[in-house]
Amino acid sequence: MPFWEKFFRRKGSKDVAKERLQLVLIHDRADISPDVLEKLRKDLIQTIGKYLDIDDKRIELEIEREDRSVALVANIPLMGVKRQLKAISPEQ
Repeated sequence: MPFWEKFFRRKGSKDVAKERLQLVLIHDRADISPDVLEKLRKDLIQTIGKYLDIDDKRIELEIEREDRSVALVANIPLMGVKRQLKAISPEQ
């Protein structure tokens, strides 16, 4: 497989199954239910999508453990910055 195909290929059933398995593993490692993780993913997409154009199909969320600490690591491919942002009020 050429190098660039890794980035531009379509998701097949194998990739979807792999993502689902990763969600189950994350749940086991960090004691976060798959439902909560999926809600978190949707909220991240919605919030970051207000300010940046992102490729929401390629977002990766991982739980990493090191010694006693646990970290949520997000890989969010950026496609650009939104030019027409609404003014944000100070209350937000």
